[in-house]
Amino acid sequence: MSKRRRPAQKPREKVRDVYVPRPFAGLTDEPDWVALRELVPAATVPLRLSEKARAEYGDRDITLATVLPLAWPGLLKPDGRIFVGLQRATQSGDVSRDIALTILLAFETEPGGPVRMPPLPGPGPRLQDLLSDDELTVTIRDGFDFWMDEDASSPEIRASLERANASVFPTVRLAAAKAAYWCRFPDKAHVRWVLGDEEDVALAALARVSRAGELTLGSGTRFAGMFRAHGLLVPVWDLPPEVEASAWEEPVAVFAERYGTARAAGTGLDAEERRARAGLLGRQVSLR
Repeated sequence: MSKRRRPAQKPREKVRDVYVPRPFAGLTDEPDWVALRELVPAATVPLRLSEKARAEYGDRDITLATVLPLAWPGLLKPDGRIFVGLQRATQSGDVSRDIALTILLAFETEPGGPVRMPPLPGPGPRLQDLLSDDELTVTIRDGFDFWMDEDASSPEIRASLERANASVFPTVRLAAAKAAYWCRFPDKAHVRWVLGDEEDVALAALARVSRAGELTLGSGTRFAGMFRAHGLLVPVWDLPPEVEASAWEEPVAVFAERYGTARAAGTGLDAEERRARAGLLGRQVSLR
């Protein structure tokens, strides 16, 4: 008696994970998106859906938060407010797609619960497809008490809140330049500025400023180096820790004007400027 052959099964398609080096490119205030993802410990930003997305999903109350309880990707409050976490484990190589899917899944989440994410998001809308083209209104927070509702007393969330609050360090968003942030740790202070230009443009401008000996924010400061974050360059300056953030508004404004002049000269560099550029590339710093 011959055995019946099973029909050949179609191979299961794998979800491809594509790395996007600048996931926030195309969003208004791309440098601030990067800063909120990588630099700022505690902040919130109201988000508004695009007209097309509002027509499909309704006008929803959405708040972007740097961190949510227990590192949740998203949370639907009992009253229907949506909170989306920016600093959390990445599902894929496209942070924009991950966060957009969090928003979409929040529309289907049970009120009062966290958003559950799949291992990989798969193809679909990104933030650039969902959000209105608005400037970010960033509110720097001293801690994460905004997580809590009056009737929310989960011991697990309260413990997470205490841990998160203990990790917050003083941070100020400076008005002198877009996406420039002052921060202070126990033994030092920094200005870290997320530059919105393409890397070769930003690097050429910084090389010119360095060659002129003006890569400084004034007396007592030191250019510490730079790092890359989501495709953008972030120069870092060491500052005297006892000096408050407001004192650096004018020096940062002066440097921003200096940088803008150097940027306008293009990417062509002479021999000495190329050496300065090579020196900058050798001064990579670690994010902390």
